[in-house]
Amino acid sequence: MESQKSFLLIGLALVSYLLWEQWQLDHAPKPVATPAQIEQTAAGVQPNNSSANSDVPISEQAASFANTSTQSNIEVTTDAIKTKINLLGGDLIDLKLLNYAKEKNGDEPYSLLSSAGGQLFHAQSGLTGTDGPDASRSGRPLYSAAQTSYQMTGDTLSVPLTYLSPNGLTVTKTFVFTKGEHIVKVNFDIKNNADSVKNVQLFAQLKQHTGQSNSSMMMPTYHGAAYSTNEEKYEKVTFDDIADKNINIHSTGGWVAMIEHYFVTAFIPTKDEQIDISTKSLSGGLALIRYKGEAVNVAPGETVNLSTTLYSGPKDQDRLSELAESLDLTVDYGILFFISKPLFHLLQFLHGLVANWGVAIILITILVKGCMYSLTKKQYTSMAKLRQLQPKLTELKSRYGDDRQKFSQAMMELYKKEKVNPMGGCLPILVQMPIFLSLYWVFVESVELRHAEFALWIHDLSQQDPYYVLPILMGISMFVMQKLQPTPVQDPVQQKIFQYMPIAFTFFFLWFPAGLVLYWLVSNIISIIQMLMINKSIQKQGLGAKK
Repeated sequence: MESQKSFLLIGLALVSYLLWEQWQLDHAPKPVATPAQIEQTAAGVQPNNSSANSDVPISEQAASFANTSTQSNIEVTTDAIKTKINLLGGDLIDLKLLNYAKEKNGDEPYSLLSSAGGQLFHAQSGLTGTDGPDASRSGRPLYSAAQTSYQMTGDTLSVPLTYLSPNGLTVTKTFVFTKGEHIVKVNFDIKNNADSVKNVQLFAQLKQHTGQSNSSMMMPTYHGAAYSTNEEKYEKVTFDDIADKNINIHSTGGWVAMIEHYFVTAFIPTKDEQIDISTKSLSGGLALIRYKGEAVNVAPGETVNLSTTLYSGPKDQDRLSELAESLDLTVDYGILFFISKPLFHLLQFLHGLVANWGVAIILITILVKGCMYSLTKKQYTSMAKLRQLQPKLTELKSRYGDDRQKFSQAMMELYKKEKVNPMGGCLPILVQMPIFLSLYWVFVESVELRHAEFALWIHDLSQQDPYYVLPILMGISMFVMQKLQPTPVQDPVQQKIFQYMPIAFTFFFLWFPAGLVLYWLVSNIISIIQMLMINKSIQKQGLGAKK
Protein backbone atom coordinates (compact mmCIF):
# COMPACT_ATOMS: atom_id res chain seq x y z
CA MET A 1 0.00 0.00 0.00
CA GLU A 2 1.46 3.31 -1.07
CA SER A 3 1.53 6.41 1.16
CA GLN A 4 -0.67 8.35 -1.23
CA LYS A 5 -3.15 5.51 -1.52
CA SER A 6 -3.28 5.16 2.28
CA PHE A 7 -3.78 8.87 2.71
CA LEU A 8 -6.64 8.93 0.23
CA LEU A 9 -8.29 5.89 1.80
CA ILE A 10 -8.15 7.58 5.20
CA GLY A 11 -9.74 10.68 3.74
CA LEU A 12 -12.39 8.62 1.98
CA ALA A 13 -13.17 6.80 5.23
CA LEU A 14 -13.48 10.13 7.02
CA VAL A 15 -15.85 11.57 4.41
CA SER A 16 -17.90 8.35 4.46
CA TYR A 17 -18.17 8.59 8.24
CA LEU A 18 -19.34 12.21 8.01
CA LEU A 19 -21.92 11.25 5.37
CA TRP A 20 -23.22 8.47 7.60
CA GLU A 21 -23.43 10.81 10.59
CA GLN A 22 -25.41 13.35 8.57
CA TRP A 23 -27.73 10.64 7.22
CA GLN A 24 -28.48 9.65 10.80
CA LEU A 25 -29.30 13.26 11.66
CA ASP A 26 -31.44 13.83 8.58
CA HIS A 27 -33.46 10.62 8.85
CA ALA A 28 -33.95 10.41 12.60
CA PRO A 29 -37.60 10.94 13.57
CA LYS A 30 -38.20 14.43 14.93
CA PRO A 31 -41.05 15.20 17.32
CA VAL A 32 -43.46 17.73 15.90
CA ALA A 33 -44.78 20.38 18.25
CA THR A 34 -47.82 22.53 17.61
CA PRO A 35 -47.59 26.28 18.22
CA ALA A 36 -49.93 25.88 21.18
CA GLN A 37 -47.72 23.24 22.74
CA ILE A 38 -44.62 25.40 22.31
CA GLU A 39 -46.38 28.35 23.94
CA GLN A 40 -47.47 26.21 26.86
CA THR A 41 -44.01 24.77 27.28
CA ALA A 42 -42.38 28.20 27.24
CA ALA A 43 -44.54 29.09 30.21
CA GLY A 44 -43.67 25.83 31.92
CA VAL A 45 -47.09 24.24 31.42
CA GLN A 46 -47.66 20.59 30.61
CA PRO A 47 -50.86 19.31 28.97
CA ASN A 48 -53.52 18.13 31.42
CA ASN A 49 -53.09 14.51 30.38
CA SER A 50 -49.32 14.53 30.86
CA SER A 51 -47.37 13.76 34.00
CA ALA A 52 -44.02 14.12 32.26
CA ASN A 53 -43.13 17.11 34.44
CA SER A 54 -44.81 15.86 37.62
CA ASP A 55 -41.83 16.82 39.78
CA VAL A 56 -42.46 20.49 38.92
CA PRO A 57 -46.27 20.88 38.71
CA ILE A 58 -47.70 24.21 37.59
CA SER A 59 -51.29 25.29 38.07
CA GLU A 60 -53.39 27.01 35.42
CA GLN A 61 -53.44 30.15 37.56
CA ALA A 62 -49.65 30.24 37.77
CA ALA A 63 -49.35 29.60 34.05
CA SER A 64 -51.71 32.46 33.33
CA PHE A 65 -49.52 34.77 35.36
CA ALA A 66 -46.43 33.66 33.45
CA ASN A 67 -48.15 34.47 30.17
CA THR A 68 -49.74 37.80 31.04
CA SER A 69 -47.83 39.59 33.78
CA THR A 70 -45.30 42.17 32.65
CA GLN A 71 -43.63 41.93 36.04
CA SER A 72 -42.95 38.15 35.89
CA ASN A 73 -39.31 38.49 34.78
CA ILE A 74 -36.33 40.39 36.12
CA GLU A 75 -33.22 41.23 34.12
CA VAL A 76 -29.64 40.79 35.31
CA THR A 77 -26.64 42.19 33.46
CA THR A 78 -22.96 41.56 34.18
CA ASP A 79 -19.88 42.17 32.07
CA ALA A 80 -20.13 38.62 30.65
CA ILE A 81 -23.82 37.71 30.50
CA LYS A 82 -27.30 39.17 30.33
CA THR A 83 -30.07 36.96 31.66
CA LYS A 84 -33.75 36.90 32.55
CA ILE A 85 -35.12 35.20 35.64
CA ASN A 86 -38.78 34.24 35.75
CA LEU A 87 -40.22 34.96 39.20
CA LEU A 88 -42.54 32.01 38.70
CA GLY A 89 -40.27 29.23 39.93
CA GLY A 90 -37.15 31.39 39.81
CA ASP A 91 -35.91 29.86 36.53
CA LEU A 92 -33.35 31.28 34.10
CA ILE A 93 -35.29 31.52 30.86
CA ASP A 94 -32.94 33.65 28.77
CA LEU A 95 -29.16 34.05 28.80
CA LYS A 96 -26.96 35.88 26.32
CA LEU A 97 -23.16 35.75 26.14
CA LEU A 98 -22.12 39.37 25.80
CA ASN A 99 -18.57 38.58 24.71
CA TYR A 100 -19.62 36.12 21.98
CA ALA A 101 -21.44 37.51 18.96
CA LYS A 102 -24.05 35.42 17.19
CA GLU A 103 -22.53 36.34 13.82
CA LYS A 104 -19.03 37.46 12.92
CA ASN A 105 -18.73 41.23 13.50
CA GLY A 106 -22.40 41.29 14.55
CA ASP A 107 -23.86 43.30 17.43
CA GLU A 108 -26.30 40.63 18.61
CA PRO A 109 -24.83 38.45 21.38
CA TYR A 110 -25.01 34.67 21.21
CA SER A 111 -28.05 33.33 23.05
CA LEU A 112 -27.78 30.09 25.00
CA LEU A 113 -30.96 30.06 27.10
CA SER A 114 -34.12 31.20 25.38
CA SER A 115 -37.93 31.13 25.51
CA ALA A 116 -38.37 31.61 21.77
CA GLY A 117 -40.63 28.73 20.71
CA GLY A 118 -38.56 26.15 18.87
CA GLN A 119 -35.40 27.61 20.46
CA LEU A 120 -36.70 27.06 23.99
CA PHE A 121 -33.97 26.28 26.51
CA HIS A 122 -34.48 26.86 30.26
CA ALA A 123 -32.32 26.25 33.33
CA GLN A 124 -34.71 25.40 36.16
CA SER A 125 -34.09 24.74 39.82
CA GLY A 126 -36.21 24.50 42.94
CA LEU A 127 -37.28 22.49 45.97
CA THR A 128 -39.47 19.41 45.86
CA GLY A 129 -39.63 16.71 48.55
CA THR A 130 -42.61 16.28 50.84
CA ASP A 131 -42.87 19.96 51.76
CA GLY A 132 -40.92 21.74 49.03
CA PRO A 133 -42.74 24.69 47.41
CA ASP A 134 -42.22 23.21 43.92
CA ALA A 135 -44.10 20.08 44.99
CA SER A 136 -47.24 22.02 45.90
CA ARG A 137 -50.43 21.14 44.01
CA SER A 138 -51.21 24.84 43.74
CA GLY A 139 -48.32 25.32 41.32
CA ARG A 140 -44.74 26.52 41.38
CA PRO A 141 -43.80 29.22 43.87
CA LEU A 142 -44.15 32.84 42.80
CA TYR A 143 -41.07 34.61 44.17
CA SER A 144 -40.77 38.31 44.81
CA ALA A 145 -37.76 40.53 44.13
CA ALA A 146 -36.82 44.00 45.37
CA GLN A 147 -36.00 45.21 41.83
CA THR A 148 -36.99 44.47 38.27
CA SER A 149 -33.42 44.76 36.99
CA TYR A 150 -29.91 44.35 38.39
CA GLN A 151 -26.61 45.65 37.02
CA MET A 152 -23.21 44.45 38.20
CA THR A 153 -21.02 47.24 39.56
CA GLY A 154 -18.51 45.29 41.63
CA ASP A 155 -16.83 41.89 41.55
CA THR A 156 -20.00 40.01 42.49
CA LEU A 157 -23.73 40.54 42.23
CA SER A 158 -26.37 38.85 44.40
CA VAL A 159 -29.99 38.70 43.28
CA PRO A 160 -32.25 37.42 46.11
CA LEU A 161 -35.77 36.14 45.51
CA THR A 162 -38.09 35.35 48.42
CA TYR A 163 -41.13 33.16 48.88
CA LEU A 164 -43.28 32.42 51.94
CA SER A 165 -45.03 29.08 51.56
CA PRO A 166 -48.45 28.28 53.12
CA ASN A 167 -46.86 25.48 55.18
CA GLY A 168 -44.55 27.86 57.02
CA LEU A 169 -41.34 27.78 54.99
CA THR A 170 -39.53 30.96 54.07
CA VAL A 171 -37.38 30.33 51.02
CA THR A 172 -34.73 32.79 49.84
CA LYS A 173 -33.37 31.81 46.43
CA THR A 174 -30.25 33.84 45.67
CA PHE A 175 -28.44 33.99 42.34
CA VAL A 176 -24.80 34.98 42.71
CA PHE A 177 -22.97 36.30 39.63
CA THR A 178 -19.20 36.85 39.41
CA LYS A 179 -17.37 39.40 37.29
CA GLY A 180 -15.96 37.97 34.06
CA GLU A 181 -17.57 34.56 34.66
CA HIS A 182 -20.30 32.49 33.04
CA ILE A 183 -21.04 30.86 36.38
CA VAL A 184 -24.24 31.40 38.37
CA LYS A 185 -24.32 30.14 41.93
CA VAL A 186 -27.87 29.29 43.06
CA ASN A 187 -28.34 29.25 46.83
CA PHE A 188 -31.50 28.20 48.70
CA ASP A 189 -31.90 29.35 52.30
CA ILE A 190 -34.87 27.47 53.78
CA LYS A 191 -36.19 28.64 57.15
CA ASN A 192 -38.83 26.57 58.93
CA ASN A 193 -41.29 28.86 60.74
CA ALA A 194 -43.71 26.01 61.49
CA ASP A 195 -43.83 23.80 64.56
CA SER A 196 -43.21 20.56 62.66
CA VAL A 197 -40.28 19.11 60.69
CA LYS A 198 -40.35 19.92 56.99
CA ASN A 199 -38.79 17.84 54.22
CA VAL A 200 -37.30 19.41 51.08
CA GLN A 201 -35.19 18.20 48.16
CA LEU A 202 -33.22 20.33 45.69
CA PHE A 203 -33.58 19.68 41.98
CA ALA A 204 -31.81 21.29 39.01
CA GLN A 205 -32.76 20.57 35.42
CA LEU A 206 -32.17 21.68 31.85
CA LYS A 207 -35.13 21.68 29.48
CA GLN A 208 -34.55 22.16 25.75
CA HIS A 209 -36.41 21.88 22.47
CA THR A 210 -34.97 19.00 20.46
CA GLY A 211 -35.11 20.55 17.00
CA GLN A 212 -32.15 22.92 17.32
CA SER A 213 -29.19 20.94 15.96
CA ASN A 214 -26.94 22.85 13.55
CA SER A 215 -24.70 19.90 12.78
CA SER A 216 -23.86 19.17 9.15
CA MET A 217 -21.81 16.70 7.18
CA MET A 218 -18.95 19.19 7.01
CA MET A 219 -19.20 20.08 10.70
CA PRO A 220 -20.43 16.94 12.52
CA THR A 221 -21.01 18.27 16.01
CA TYR A 222 -23.03 16.87 18.91
CA HIS A 223 -26.16 18.62 20.17
CA GLY A 224 -27.87 16.93 23.07
CA ALA A 225 -27.66 15.98 26.73
CA ALA A 226 -24.74 14.58 28.72
CA TYR A 227 -23.98 13.64 32.30
CA SER A 228 -21.19 12.51 34.56
CA THR A 229 -21.25 10.14 37.52
CA ASN A 230 -18.63 8.64 39.81
CA GLU A 231 -18.61 5.59 37.51
CA GLU A 232 -19.19 7.13 34.05
CA LYS A 233 -16.99 10.20 33.68
CA TYR A 234 -18.70 11.37 30.50
CA GLU A 235 -21.80 9.92 28.88
CA LYS A 236 -23.83 11.46 26.07
CA VAL A 237 -27.60 10.98 25.88
CA THR A 238 -29.04 12.00 22.53
CA PHE A 239 -32.52 13.46 22.23
CA ASP A 240 -33.57 10.25 20.47
CA ASP A 241 -32.23 8.22 23.40
CA ILE A 242 -34.28 10.33 25.80
CA ALA A 243 -37.38 9.85 23.66
CA ASP A 244 -36.84 6.07 23.65
CA LYS A 245 -36.07 5.53 27.32
CA ASN A 246 -35.64 7.57 30.48
CA ILE A 247 -32.49 7.02 32.49
CA ASN A 248 -32.32 6.92 36.30
CA ILE A 249 -28.84 6.79 37.83
CA HIS A 250 -27.55 7.33 41.36
CA SER A 251 -24.17 8.94 41.84
CA THR A 252 -21.86 10.59 44.32
CA GLY A 253 -21.19 13.94 42.69
CA GLY A 254 -21.25 14.47 38.94
CA TRP A 255 -23.13 16.91 36.71
CA VAL A 256 -25.84 17.17 34.03
CA ALA A 257 -25.51 19.22 30.85
CA MET A 258 -26.89 20.25 27.49
CA ILE A 259 -24.22 20.57 24.81
CA GLU A 260 -24.04 22.35 21.50
CA HIS A 261 -21.10 22.92 19.17
CA TYR A 262 -18.97 25.48 20.98
CA PHE A 263 -21.03 25.96 24.16
CA VAL A 264 -22.28 24.01 27.16
CA THR A 265 -24.83 24.58 29.91
CA ALA A 266 -24.41 22.44 33.01
CA PHE A 267 -25.77 22.13 36.54
CA ILE A 268 -23.07 21.05 38.97
CA PRO A 269 -23.87 19.83 42.51
CA THR A 270 -21.35 19.91 45.33
CA LYS A 271 -18.54 17.40 44.86
CA ASP A 272 -19.60 14.69 47.35
CA GLU A 273 -23.36 15.18 47.16
CA GLN A 274 -25.56 12.12 46.66
CA ILE A 275 -27.66 12.75 43.56
CA ASP A 276 -30.10 10.99 41.28
CA ILE A 277 -29.74 11.78 37.56
CA SER A 278 -32.69 11.27 35.23
CA THR A 279 -34.02 12.23 31.82
CA LYS A 280 -37.53 12.75 30.49
CA SER A 281 -39.13 13.31 27.13
CA LEU A 282 -41.72 16.05 27.40
CA SER A 283 -44.62 17.00 25.17
CA GLY A 284 -44.06 19.73 22.62
CA GLY A 285 -40.79 18.24 21.33
CA LEU A 286 -38.83 18.85 24.53
CA ALA A 287 -36.19 16.85 26.35
CA LEU A 288 -35.12 17.25 29.95
CA ILE A 289 -32.12 16.14 32.00
CA ARG A 290 -32.06 16.74 35.74
CA TYR A 291 -30.48 15.81 38.99
CA LYS A 292 -32.10 15.68 42.42
CA GLY A 293 -30.14 15.97 45.64
CA GLU A 294 -30.72 14.23 48.93
CA ALA A 295 -33.92 14.90 50.86
CA VAL A 296 -33.25 17.17 53.83
CA ASN A 297 -35.27 17.60 57.03
CA VAL A 298 -35.61 21.14 58.37
CA ALA A 299 -36.43 21.28 62.08
CA PRO A 300 -38.75 23.96 63.50
CA GLY A 301 -36.90 27.28 63.76
CA GLU A 302 -33.93 25.90 61.77
CA THR A 303 -32.46 27.37 58.57
CA VAL A 304 -30.87 25.03 56.00
CA ASN A 305 -28.76 26.03 53.00
CA LEU A 306 -28.76 24.07 49.74
CA SER A 307 -26.97 25.11 46.57
CA THR A 308 -26.10 24.24 43.00
CA THR A 309 -23.87 25.81 40.35
CA LEU A 310 -24.91 26.65 36.81
CA TYR A 311 -22.35 27.12 34.06
CA SER A 312 -23.64 28.47 30.76
CA GLY A 313 -20.93 29.55 28.37
CA PRO A 314 -18.15 28.57 25.97
CA LYS A 315 -16.43 25.20 26.12
CA ASP A 316 -13.27 26.61 27.68
CA GLN A 317 -11.34 23.47 28.60
CA ASP A 318 -9.21 25.04 31.32
CA ARG A 319 -12.19 26.66 33.06
CA LEU A 320 -14.41 23.59 32.75
CA SER A 321 -11.76 21.32 34.28
CA GLU A 322 -11.60 23.67 37.29
CA LEU A 323 -15.37 23.60 37.81
CA ALA A 324 -15.94 19.86 37.89
CA GLU A 325 -14.15 16.62 37.18
CA SER A 326 -14.51 15.56 33.52
CA LEU A 327 -16.65 18.59 32.59
CA ASP A 328 -13.89 19.48 30.11
CA LEU A 329 -14.77 16.26 28.25
CA THR A 330 -17.75 18.14 26.82
CA VAL A 331 -15.10 19.40 24.41
CA ASP A 332 -15.64 16.10 22.68
CA TYR A 333 -12.50 14.78 20.96
CA GLY A 334 -13.90 11.24 20.96
CA ILE A 335 -11.80 8.17 21.67
CA LEU A 336 -8.61 10.00 20.68
CA PHE A 337 -8.96 12.65 23.40
CA PHE A 338 -5.66 11.59 24.99
CA ILE A 339 -3.90 12.67 21.77
CA SER A 340 -6.12 15.65 21.00
CA LYS A 341 -5.69 17.33 24.39
CA PRO A 342 -1.87 17.65 24.18
CA LEU A 343 -2.21 18.83 20.58
CA PHE A 344 -4.73 21.47 21.65
CA HIS A 345 -2.40 22.72 24.38
CA LEU A 346 0.40 22.86 21.83
CA LEU A 347 -1.88 24.85 19.53
CA GLN A 348 -2.65 27.20 22.43
CA PHE A 349 1.06 27.65 23.12
CA LEU A 350 1.80 28.46 19.48
CA HIS A 351 -1.07 30.95 19.40
CA GLY A 352 0.43 32.62 22.44
CA LEU A 353 3.62 33.13 20.43
CA VAL A 354 2.13 34.39 17.16
CA ALA A 355 -1.30 35.75 18.25
CA ASN A 356 -2.98 34.32 15.14
CA TRP A 357 -4.88 31.03 15.11
CA GLY A 358 -4.32 30.52 11.37
CA VAL A 359 -0.55 30.87 11.77
CA ALA A 360 -0.74 28.58 14.81
CA ILE A 361 -2.47 25.94 12.64
CA ILE A 362 0.30 26.21 10.06
CA LEU A 363 3.00 25.90 12.74
CA ILE A 364 1.44 22.89 14.47
CA THR A 365 1.03 21.13 11.10
CA ILE A 366 4.70 21.76 10.32
CA LEU A 367 5.74 20.43 13.73
CA VAL A 368 3.59 17.30 13.51
CA LYS A 369 4.65 16.50 9.95
CA GLY A 370 8.27 17.17 10.86
CA CYS A 371 8.12 14.79 13.84
CA MET A 372 6.71 12.08 11.58
CA TYR A 373 9.24 12.59 8.80
CA SER A 374 11.34 9.56 9.79
CA LEU A 375 8.24 7.34 9.68
CA THR A 376 7.28 8.78 6.30
CA LYS A 377 10.77 8.14 4.95
CA LYS A 378 10.71 4.53 6.16
CA GLN A 379 7.33 4.10 4.54
CA TYR A 380 8.47 5.42 1.15
CA THR A 381 11.74 3.46 1.27
CA SER A 382 9.90 0.26 2.10
CA MET A 383 7.48 0.82 -0.77
CA ALA A 384 10.36 1.51 -3.14
CA LYS A 385 12.01 -1.77 -2.17
CA LEU A 386 8.75 -3.62 -2.72
CA ARG A 387 8.45 -2.08 -6.19
CA GLN A 388 11.97 -3.29 -6.96
CA LEU A 389 10.87 -6.83 -6.12
CA GLN A 390 7.83 -6.78 -8.39
CA PRO A 391 9.58 -8.52 -11.33
CA LYS A 392 10.81 -11.30 -9.02
CA LEU A 393 7.36 -11.67 -7.48
CA THR A 394 5.83 -11.91 -10.94
CA GLU A 395 8.35 -14.63 -11.79
CA LEU A 396 7.49 -16.57 -8.63
CA LYS A 397 3.79 -16.31 -9.40
CA SER A 398 4.27 -17.71 -12.89
CA ARG A 399 6.50 -20.49 -11.55
CA TYR A 400 4.07 -21.74 -8.88
CA GLY A 401 0.84 -21.00 -10.73
CA ASP A 402 -2.20 -21.63 -8.55
CA ASP A 403 -0.28 -23.23 -5.69
CA ARG A 404 -0.86 -20.43 -3.18
CA GLN A 405 0.93 -22.17 -0.32
CA LYS A 406 4.21 -22.61 -2.20
CA PHE A 407 3.95 -19.13 -3.68
CA SER A 408 3.48 -17.62 -0.19
CA GLN A 409 6.46 -19.56 1.20
CA ALA A 410 8.67 -18.50 -1.70
CA MET A 411 7.53 -14.88 -1.37
CA MET A 412 8.36 -14.78 2.36
CA GLU A 413 11.77 -16.30 1.68
CA LEU A 414 12.38 -13.59 -0.93
CA TYR A 415 11.40 -10.87 1.54
CA LYS A 416 13.73 -12.36 4.14
CA LYS A 417 16.61 -12.64 1.68
CA GLU A 418 16.20 -9.05 0.44
CA LYS A 419 15.56 -7.77 4.00
CA VAL A 420 12.22 -6.24 3.08
CA ASN A 421 9.35 -5.87 5.53
CA PRO A 422 6.06 -6.14 3.60
CA MET A 423 4.30 -4.28 6.41
CA GLY A 424 6.86 -1.49 6.42
CA GLY A 425 4.64 0.76 4.33
CA CYS A 426 1.52 0.18 6.40
CA LEU A 427 2.77 0.54 9.96
CA PRO A 428 3.88 4.20 9.66
CA ILE A 429 0.51 5.25 8.28
CA LEU A 430 -1.21 3.49 11.22
CA VAL A 431 0.84 5.67 13.56
CA GLN A 432 0.16 8.86 11.63
CA MET A 433 -3.59 8.35 11.16
CA PRO A 434 -4.63 8.86 14.84
CA ILE A 435 -2.57 12.05 15.00
CA PHE A 436 -4.16 13.50 11.87
CA LEU A 437 -7.66 12.58 13.06
CA SER A 438 -6.93 14.06 16.51
CA LEU A 439 -5.87 17.34 14.92
CA TYR A 440 -9.07 17.30 12.86
CA TRP A 441 -11.24 17.12 16.01
CA VAL A 442 -9.16 19.80 17.72
CA PHE A 443 -9.99 22.18 14.89
CA VAL A 444 -13.68 21.16 14.89
CA GLU A 445 -14.28 21.40 18.64
CA SER A 446 -12.14 24.32 19.82
CA VAL A 447 -14.24 27.40 20.59
CA GLU A 448 -11.05 29.43 20.30
CA LEU A 449 -11.25 29.09 16.51
CA ARG A 450 -14.82 30.43 16.40
CA HIS A 451 -14.78 33.77 14.55
CA ALA A 452 -10.97 33.71 14.61
CA GLU A 453 -9.34 35.71 11.81
CA PHE A 454 -6.40 34.48 9.77
CA ALA A 455 -5.32 36.78 6.93
CA LEU A 456 -6.45 38.37 3.69
CA TRP A 457 -9.99 37.16 2.87
CA ILE A 458 -10.15 34.54 5.66
CA HIS A 459 -11.94 36.39 8.47
CA ASP A 460 -13.40 33.36 10.26
CA LEU A 461 -11.54 30.05 10.50
CA SER A 462 -14.71 28.30 11.69
CA GLN A 463 -16.57 29.13 8.46
CA GLN A 464 -15.99 28.06 4.87
CA ASP A 465 -13.66 29.99 2.59
CA PRO A 466 -15.99 32.56 0.96
CA TYR A 467 -14.08 32.44 -2.34
CA TYR A 468 -13.16 28.71 -2.24
CA VAL A 469 -9.49 29.50 -2.77
CA LEU A 470 -8.18 27.16 -0.06
CA PRO A 471 -10.25 24.12 -1.22
CA ILE A 472 -9.07 24.59 -4.82
CA LEU A 473 -5.44 24.88 -3.73
CA MET A 474 -5.94 21.79 -1.58
CA GLY A 475 -7.25 19.85 -4.60
CA ILE A 476 -4.27 20.96 -6.70
CA SER A 477 -1.89 19.83 -3.96
CA MET A 478 -3.55 16.40 -3.91
CA PHE A 479 -3.14 16.13 -7.68
CA VAL A 480 0.57 16.98 -7.37
CA MET A 481 0.97 14.36 -4.65
CA GLN A 482 -0.54 11.73 -6.93
CA LYS A 483 1.91 12.59 -9.68
CA LEU A 484 4.88 12.42 -7.33
CA GLN A 485 3.89 9.07 -5.89
CA PRO A 486 2.77 6.56 -8.54
CA THR A 487 0.27 4.01 -7.36
CA PRO A 488 0.80 0.27 -7.88
CA VAL A 489 -2.91 -0.24 -8.62
CA GLN A 490 -3.28 -2.02 -11.97
CA ASP A 491 -7.06 -2.29 -12.13
CA PRO A 492 -8.36 0.38 -14.58
CA VAL A 493 -11.46 1.09 -12.49
CA GLN A 494 -9.41 1.70 -9.34
CA GLN A 495 -7.01 3.87 -11.30
CA LYS A 496 -9.90 6.04 -12.46
CA ILE A 497 -11.19 6.34 -8.90
CA PHE A 498 -7.82 7.58 -7.64
CA GLN A 499 -7.49 9.97 -10.56
CA TYR A 500 -10.78 11.64 -9.69
CA MET A 501 -10.13 11.63 -5.94
CA PRO A 502 -8.63 15.18 -5.88
CA ILE A 503 -11.72 16.50 -7.66
CA ALA A 504 -14.06 14.73 -5.23
CA PHE A 505 -12.14 15.99 -2.20
CA THR A 506 -12.07 19.53 -3.57
CA PHE A 507 -15.86 19.40 -3.87
CA PHE A 508 -16.31 18.15 -0.30
CA PHE A 509 -13.83 20.66 1.12
CA LEU A 510 -15.71 23.59 -0.44
CA TRP A 511 -17.97 23.60 2.65
CA PHE A 512 -15.39 22.67 5.24
CA PRO A 513 -14.40 25.36 7.78
CA ALA A 514 -11.42 27.36 6.52
CA GLY A 515 -9.29 26.27 9.49
CA LEU A 516 -9.65 22.60 8.55
CA VAL A 517 -8.94 23.23 4.88
CA LEU A 518 -5.88 25.29 5.82
CA TYR A 519 -4.62 22.37 7.89
CA TRP A 520 -5.08 19.86 5.02
CA LEU A 521 -3.52 22.22 2.48
CA VAL A 522 -0.43 22.86 4.61
CA SER A 523 -0.16 19.14 5.37
CA ASN A 524 -0.26 18.35 1.63
CA ILE A 525 2.36 20.99 0.82
CA ILE A 526 4.69 19.60 3.47
CA SER A 527 4.05 16.08 2.16
CA ILE A 528 5.02 17.23 -1.34
CA ILE A 529 8.28 18.70 -0.04
CA GLN A 530 8.99 15.52 1.92
CA MET A 531 8.22 13.39 -1.16
CA LEU A 532 10.72 15.33 -3.23
CA MET A 533 13.40 14.92 -0.58
CA ILE A 534 12.70 11.22 -0.03
CA ASN A 535 12.45 10.45 -3.74
CA LYS A 536 15.85 12.06 -4.27
CA SER A 537 17.30 9.90 -1.50
CA ILE A 538 15.65 6.80 -2.95
CA GLN A 539 17.08 7.53 -6.39
CA LYS A 540 20.57 7.70 -4.89
CA GLN A 541 20.04 4.25 -3.41
CA GLY A 542 19.00 2.91 -6.81
CA LEU A 543 15.45 2.24 -5.62
CA GLY A 544 13.65 4.70 -7.87
CA ALA A 545 10.25 3.73 -9.19
CA LYS A 546 10.21 2.37 -12.68
CA LYS A 547 8.09 4.53 -14.92
